[in-house]
Amino acid sequence: MPRVLQTLAGRNHTGRCETAKVRTQWFCGVFVAIAMLFGAGACSSDNKGARSKPGKDATVNVDADIDARQRAYLDVATQSLAPGDALSVLAHFERAARDPQFEFDPAAVTPEAFASTFEAIDSFDDTTDFDVLYMINLWYAYGDKLPAATRDAMAKRFQAFKYWYTEPTPKGIVDNKYYWSENHRIIYHVDEYLAGLAFKDATFTNDGRTGAAHAETAKKRILQWLEEKVRFGFTEWHSDVYYQKDVTPLLTLVEFAPDPDLANRAAMVLDLFLLDIGLHLHKGDFGATHGRSYMKDKSIATDQNTFTFSKLLFDDTTLPYEPGADPGGTLFARAKKYALPPVIRAIAKDDTPMVDQEHMNVPLDPKEPVVSDPEPPFGISYDDPENVPFWWERGAQTAWQTVPLTIRALDKHELWDSQFYKAFKPLRDAVGNDMQNARNLAQQLSPVLAFALLSEVHSYTYRDRNVMLSTAQDYRPGVFAEQEHAWQATLDEKAIVFTTHPKNEPQQGTEWPDDDGYWTGTGSIPRSAQYRTVGIHIYSPQFEPMGPPFDAFSYLAYTHAYFPQEYFDEVRQVGNWTFGRKGDGYVALWSERAPEWRTHDPAKVFTHGLTKPFDLVAKGGPDNVWIVEVGDAAKWKTFDAFRRAITDAPVKVAAGAEHAVDYTSPTEGRMTFGFSKPFTVAGKGIDLHPASRLDNPYVHVPFEGKRYDVRAGDTSLLLDFDAWTRKVGGG
Repeated sequence: MPRVLQTLAGRNHTGRCETAKVRTQWFCGVFVAIAMLFGAGACSSDNKGARSKPGKDATVNVDADIDARQRAYLDVATQSLAPGDALSVLAHFERAARDPQFEFDPAAVTPEAFASTFEAIDSFDDTTDFDVLYMINLWYAYGDKLPAATRDAMAKRFQAFKYWYTEPTPKGIVDNKYYWSENHRIIYHVDEYLAGLAFKDATFTNDGRTGAAHAETAKKRILQWLEEKVRFGFTEWHSDVYYQKDVTPLLTLVEFAPDPDLANRAAMVLDLFLLDIGLHLHKGDFGATHGRSYMKDKSIATDQNTFTFSKLLFDDTTLPYEPGADPGGTLFARAKKYALPPVIRAIAKDDTPMVDQEHMNVPLDPKEPVVSDPEPPFGISYDDPENVPFWWERGAQTAWQTVPLTIRALDKHELWDSQFYKAFKPLRDAVGNDMQNARNLAQQLSPVLAFALLSEVHSYTYRDRNVMLSTAQDYRPGVFAEQEHAWQATLDEKAIVFTTHPKNEPQQGTEWPDDDGYWTGTGSIPRSAQYRTVGIHIYSPQFEPMGPPFDAFSYLAYTHAYFPQEYFDEVRQVGNWTFGRKGDGYVALWSERAPEWRTHDPAKVFTHGLTKPFDLVAKGGPDNVWIVEVGDAAKWKTFDAFRRAITDAPVKVAAGAEHAVDYTSPTEGRMTFGFSKPFTVAGKGIDLHPASRLDNPYVHVPFEGKRYDVRAGDTSLLLDFDAWTRKVGGG
């Protein structure tokens, strides 16, 4: 079955599920139709909670001005107290501990103030693992300063929480939580580990085990997750949304885990996440290709979930903090034990032109022919129930290889009534125990049914002082997808350009809707390739749009670009080229189909305050070629010189399904590419799937490599994941 989980649940910036009901109805309609193929029916410590002592310092060097930057953030986060928000309360306690002149009244932090959060936890709502994580941080840092009634109410929730899908669900409760995505997995495990240690001798009421037993189980799962990240990289690659949800539980472990080895391992993997951000940060914008993102995050840097803590750590933007207590910002502002290695900050702030190539995750092709005993990558069985978290983290529920595992897991753990899975029950009833039919159906519908699959990816990023260009190369071209962001050109926090193939016309509303496929996700993923400053993106859907009742898996007959004119200093159009300048950074975007600006009425469609047209539409069909080239004044001296050189550059696209491209870049030379043809530059074939896990001027690591020797100037970081040792140098 498809990944009905977090990918299906729209989220706001705090992670609260916004559109689960809408998406459940959406999928119900889809699966009524699928089920019809089978003739199925319709979708009908001690008990007082003593604070554990944190482990030894997991760091070596401390950034000289980190205290000042932490204080600057806390000044903003504590402008007003939200007494029912654990992060706001934590920020107030932390500022009061640092600033004798600052006061607030902890008596306001009552159980009544937390009533809505407690109700969500008690109701087994999705994303309550986030709430528990923030309460865990508050508990360990300042729990002894909370009113007794509030402590008791929190302790009750810690001991009653369902920490994993394999635990029982109380009678009369429907478990609507999503456990399996990359970020949710580690959050649940960290919640369980630290809650278990806080109440080691207590009996946890959901399953009758002691806190100590919970902590032991959670530690094993944490170690497994950490090993997977070291071995394969990150599933939700370069995510400007969910990296925040990965780094916060890791930081929580570093700060509060009493086991020094576990705290150190968490710090090392936290280093990897922050290194990834540092390599893809440009003027405050984590403007890379993303495995998962939403328009509400990617359209402007300050809306990214990673913005606040990356500003605090890297100081790469002059834009101010947004009001309120942000999860990443608050936890990094309180941090006492973790210090960002200076080399990672140096990389983020390095303006030297560089190329970063990365290879993450494992291969899985749901389109390949069905066989009775498929060979899994790296020996990770498709049939072992212990591997459910591994495969479901990758959205592989609907891949034919894992469909039998999915069905058995949903049966065993009685998850069919969950808001995420109840729409699929008719399909389950239809296939019965005939797993061969289930596999055949999943393979037949894979271009749409595997919409949430996050498989092996090869990203390519060019960055210099003025521009950044980033691409997911040759990644699942031509299929329907949920939240993947194929490419982006970034000139600063707001001046960015990217393309998508919309699934639907814009929805009305007062914000970018999470479940709106106009800007978020894509009706079909392009086949993309990049070489330094040039990217080529070929849209060619490999399935026909489906009418009712399959119209949810559809797309519009055009592609388009986000090109916010008012965030650029200049925008010009010459023929099929659109040019933009921001400061000394330049971008040129070419469309095979003549593009034209579309105007949206802000009274009907959210425009995020933009008054000039920002939607560049290429009408005439869903197939199209977009070419992007970036440059700057260091190379071209003037914007006019850049524009003239690009306008004069020969570009041809051959008619037919191949969309064979022949473009002679004035910077990089002649390039050829096609939907199934190789990518060449100056007559030389370019490998779109290089083997290295990381390859850039600062570090080179083979895939599954265990030694990261990161260097920039006189700073360094040596991570040895065989010995699990960490050595920070310079700074």
